[in-house]
Amino acid sequence: MRHYDFIVIGGGSAGFNAARVAAALGRKVAVIDGAKALGGLCILRGCMPSKTLLYSAELLHHAQQGRVFGLKIPRAAADMKAIQARKKRIIGGFARYRVRQLTAGAYDLYRHRASFVDAHTLALSDGTRLRGDRLLIATGSKIGVPPVPGLADVPFWTSDDVLDLDGMPQSVIVLGGGVVACELAQFLRRIGSRVVMVQRSPHLLRNHSPEASGVVQRAFRDEGIEVFTDTKIRQVSSHRRGFRIAFEQNGRLVVRQARHLLNALGREPNTASLGLDAAGVKVSSAGRILVNRWQQSSQPHLYAAGDVCGPHDIVHLAIAQGELAARHACGVRPIQPVDDALLLDVVFTEPQLASIGRRESDWRTRGVRTLHASYPFSDHGKSILMEATYGYVKVIAEPRRGRILGAEIVGPDAGELIHCFSGPLAMRATVFDLLRAPWYHPTLSEIITYPLEEIAGRVSSA
Repeated sequence: MRHYDFIVIGGGSAGFNAARVAAALGRKVAVIDGAKALGGLCILRGCMPSKTLLYSAELLHHAQQGRVFGLKIPRAAADMKAIQARKKRIIGGFARYRVRQLTAGAYDLYRHRASFVDAHTLALSDGTRLRGDRLLIATGSKIGVPPVPGLADVPFWTSDDVLDLDGMPQSVIVLGGGVVACELAQFLRRIGSRVVMVQRSPHLLRNHSPEASGVVQRAFRDEGIEVFTDTKIRQVSSHRRGFRIAFEQNGRLVVRQARHLLNALGREPNTASLGLDAAGVKVSSAGRILVNRWQQSSQPHLYAAGDVCGPHDIVHLAIAQGELAARHACGVRPIQPVDDALLLDVVFTEPQLASIGRRESDWRTRGVRTLHASYPFSDHGKSILMEATYGYVKVIAEPRRGRILGAEIVGPDAGELIHCFSGPLAMRATVFDLLRAPWYHPTLSEIITYPLEEIAGRVSSA
């Protein structure tokens, strides 16, 4: 039996970065990854392929709107085979680089499946057994099939299928209203598909504010996506010519049909085959591994990071969790836990939606009084000339000194603009600190000064 100081199960974003840190600290490390291809969800089937396709669709959309900008573009259409070839070329480069990192010799790599024999011992699918002083579970997530009537019985698409499309589907029903559902629904509409979205919650992107998600929802409808929210799905079925969905909304029965059905109702932790019971690892009712602020599970020497424990399935958070777990396991002190008050989130729809810190409603729930101010892109010079007037910038601050507590942006390049708040929030800066900085005109980012100025004028009287 081979023995290691630190064993990582899963070679994705969380696992790779944890192994890298532990090896750099001089520990004997093993990485176990039995997936068909190395690279993890983000590189192979998540962030990078989806954003590659979304960018192509964004350029197509702007070309089709050329007349608005005084441009004569006779015809703009998607060449799905060419789009797919470009995606494969780009993602192949990312994947090859990750493989080189994993096979460079800093740690032992095992290309097999693993399951726990006991809290320190793993059995691999080739019969090998490994023993670790400390272990990290970072096996990511898989597409879930929630108990929607009929869903498990039909040949639905997943995000994997949409990301591999080399032709344009005539029509698609999208089940769900989360990040994946919204990003891929807009992609499908922009390449030419008829799209119907059916969301069970009262609004799209339910983890964001109703105001922000309402802007995205309005933009979707303006682009021709048929959006239904606050629904109760009664039946999903398939037939020779496609799929049929029946659902209730506002007390009436609605039926829609399409050639294809995309299940984008969420993901679930990929832990079913790990034998967590044998290791004594406790999980939540949703199947996530329960961890403390150091990423330790119910077994202190067993850590978890990324989608298997959450609470948010975001790559930069998974990396931070993996690195924290490795440092804690290796005895590095002092260290700080991941600060959820700095949570950064971006949805790559158009308009984009981005937020950092806790939402205004979260502070109200905690009984904390705040100041907030917002300013619309529809009244901002640069966004007006760009014809990008959906949305707003909102800033949240504490009332005594004006320290910034969070921000929300829905609008053009929100995913880039939100980083104007990353450093200041981490440094506990105030609105006055940001206003001392120069903001160039005309730029999108100068819109941030307007809510900052409004809050600054209210701080002394709050």
